Amino acid sequence: MIYITQLIFVKEGKEEVFHEFEDNVLPLIERFNGKLLYRVRPSEAAYILTDGEQPYEIHFVSFESEDDLKAYMRDDGRLKFIHLKNESVQSMLLVKGEKM
Repeated sequence: MIYITQLIFVKEGKEEVFHEFEDNVLPLIERFNGKLLYRVRPSEAAYILTDGEQPYEIHFVSFESEDDLKAYMRDDGRLKFIHLKNESVQSMLLVKGEKM
């Protein structure tokens, strides 16, 4: 089992485009032995300390294997919406790990 944490920084004014991307691709995760465990959109008050820009959204996802994650990333159903991600996302910080 692998775990992915994504901090997603969205371009100002492109939030609706980002939501459209997410609405189309997040349901696909389960097809690839994945599970969206947490999807958080923290408010300003939720931050105790930051060193830089605050992410718009934070995702915590699990996949049974690295191969499942790779298959999800290459899926045609996901890739047909990738232009929405490219249009709306400024940057992402992705951290991979495993349960300890």
